[in-house]
Amino acid sequence: MDLKKQVDVLIIGAGPSGTVAAGILHKAGLGVQIVEKMRFPRFVIGESLLPRCMEALDEAGLLKAVEAHGFQQKTGAKFVWGDRVCDFKFSNQYTPGWQYAYQVTRADFDKTLADTCLEMGIPIHFETEVTGVTVREDGSSLTTVKKSDGSTEIIEARFIIDGSGYGRVLPTLFGLNRPSTQHTRRTLFAHMKDPFRQEADEPDRITIYVHDPKTWVWVIPFATGITSLGYVGSPDFFEKYSGNSAQQFKAMVYDEPKLKERFRHFEMIWEEPRLLQGWSATTEKFYGKGFVLTGNVTEFLDPVFSSGVTLATVSAQAAAHLVIRHLKGEQVDWQSEYMEYMQTGVDVFRTFVDAWYDGTLYKIFFADEREEDLLNKICSVLAGYVWDESNPFVKKSEKSVKALANYLSRNVVE
Repeated sequence: MDLKKQVDVLIIGAGPSGTVAAGILHKAGLGVQIVEKMRFPRFVIGESLLPRCMEALDEAGLLKAVEAHGFQQKTGAKFVWGDRVCDFKFSNQYTPGWQYAYQVTRADFDKTLADTCLEMGIPIHFETEVTGVTVREDGSSLTTVKKSDGSTEIIEARFIIDGSGYGRVLPTLFGLNRPSTQHTRRTLFAHMKDPFRQEADEPDRITIYVHDPKTWVWVIPFATGITSLGYVGSPDFFEKYSGNSAQQFKAMVYDEPKLKERFRHFEMIWEEPRLLQGWSATTEKFYGKGFVLTGNVTEFLDPVFSSGVTLATVSAQAAAHLVIRHLKGEQVDWQSEYMEYMQTGVDVFRTFVDAWYDGTLYKIFFADEREEDLLNKICSVLAGYVWDESNPFVKKSEKSVKALANYLSRNVVE
């Protein structure tokens, strides 16, 4: 076993959450080290960002590198149900903020963030797995990590930020994982060649198609000419299709008329589509003595409104500021200043996710008569500004969504 290394803050995970936290802490003059189990670049889902992400990336010193990469700019989101369309443009949102984000191949995006951290002088140890953590009485910790060559090392830190995403390192080690209240859903998705993209309306930003009341499809075009295409629904939807995964996926795509025409050559970049299911997860608490959890380690809901990277970057941004204060000796109320703050945003997204799957949002999105002012307030939520309590769809999200849906429901074609 190697001798101990000492750092101010140990960050677990080199994804968006870990790198945003690292950038902010580094700019504050703290010594930071990131440990990452995987070797980058590596594939991960979560390809459509929201404008609120941009603020966190900018503060962390990562945005210029993202802008320079040339990812596909995303200026809104469009929802389609048969011949009905609900088109949200971020330039019309109620909350002042960024009016665009990006659609990214995550392998490239995450590597861009990590490379920028390395250029800042922040060490990242890839292929390094956390195997144990001991937290002392004063909140400092000893973390044992295993390297790719089989050797181990102990890292002594004044504080730990866990941004390990689906790896959920500290919740697993400390027994904090809890079952999610979300229903089990499945997605089958692939990266597709998209030579007929320009034939589609709004070919350069995300489109969500309602395939049936319980199943939806994402279409996320990238700047490379490749498009991410995925079906999300309950497991029984996928069981209707026979054959191998590629045959099943092709049948699904060809069951949706607009997609059948656009992807008529059906050329996947991968050998076969990929399957994910049971992704929703939650945690008993988002912090503890000497540590804080960020991003998907806290809670992941559902991909429908692309909230994952937003919650990851914003939680990292908030946590980093609180860690700076804590290490300066200031009193931090982690319950109110972090967990309750983050839970507010999660709960707003949860309201919209639940309202999507129970059909409530259909009554709003696809009504014949829609008030632009109210849609602009909803647009702010879809842009990730889920902490703006001047917005009734944030302050009283569930009540506001239900009230508007009840008012407009008479205008929806069932």
